[in-house]
Amino acid sequence: MRPRRSCLAVPGSSVKMLDKAQGLPADQVFLDLEDAVAPLAKPDARKNIVAALNDGDWGGKTRVVRVNDLTTPWTYRDVVEVVEGAGENLDCIMLPKVQSAGQVEWLDLTLTQIEKTMGLEVGKIGIEAQIENAAGLVNVDAIATASPRIETIIFGPADFMASINMKSLVVGGLIPGYPGDPYHYILMRILMAARMHDLQAIDGPFLQIRDVDAFREVAVRSAALGFDGKWVLHPGQIDAANEVYSPAQDDYDHAELILDAYDHYTSEAGGKLGAVMLGDEMIDEASRKMALVISAKGRAAGMSRTTAFTPPA
Repeated sequence: MRPRRSCLAVPGSSVKMLDKAQGLPADQVFLDLEDAVAPLAKPDARKNIVAALNDGDWGGKTRVVRVNDLTTPWTYRDVVEVVEGAGENLDCIMLPKVQSAGQVEWLDLTLTQIEKTMGLEVGKIGIEAQIENAAGLVNVDAIATASPRIETIIFGPADFMASINMKSLVVGGLIPGYPGDPYHYILMRILMAARMHDLQAIDGPFLQIRDVDAFREVAVRSAALGFDGKWVLHPGQIDAANEVYSPAQDDYDHAELILDAYDHYTSEAGGKLGAVMLGDEMIDEASRKMALVISAKGRAAGMSRTTAFTPPA
């Protein structure tokens, strides 16, 4: 899976921001044609995005374009112009406000037709599905299986809050007077659908962009559940996201140690043991599976281990 600890939103209407984003340390950039772009600016934004994808140096970042949702008159032109113009330099299309599997199927079919027409590899361009209302959440399992192109399920908190009449104006933050996390069920529902189908789960934005401590607090909650990353709306949030959605160095080292030790002790040379003590900790097959998760996150983040396993003499 592609690393997506930090997913940077970049308005397609701003050439300056499109240029600046190329040098920032975000894992993913999504060039936006939806909410960040005024209706009258959308045609020029498409052209800006095509030029940026073709001529820019994105340094290995995952390159995504968020098109407008299918209740608008802009979606089909977004997809056709962007994919025909820059399909070779595009990794995914993000479809916002997904409410049904049929909407994903439409995008899949449209992408296939364009790929065949333009001589592009069929199926190369992935789909990111954004859940932003009650219908999308209720149908999230069907959405997750609507196309083999789907790579991520994303929580869109602002529109979701409005769609269920949530009494708050702070996107992603806790609500005074509510004794808990009001987004817990939504996040877990998205996470279960994603993991059921081997997809990534991405948390949405935190709009108080200058309050990095509050951003970190919100990110820690979804990272603890198992989310793979979070949207960032400002360069100042990128480092915090990359840190929060990466394992701590000690945890990464320990995970790699468990994998090495388990590999040794289950081998002929190690005695073919299924459960063994590693220091004060018993490790077994379940330990290996847990360690694989932390190890994979660390490797995807480019981490290097600082310890090594030495088999007993």
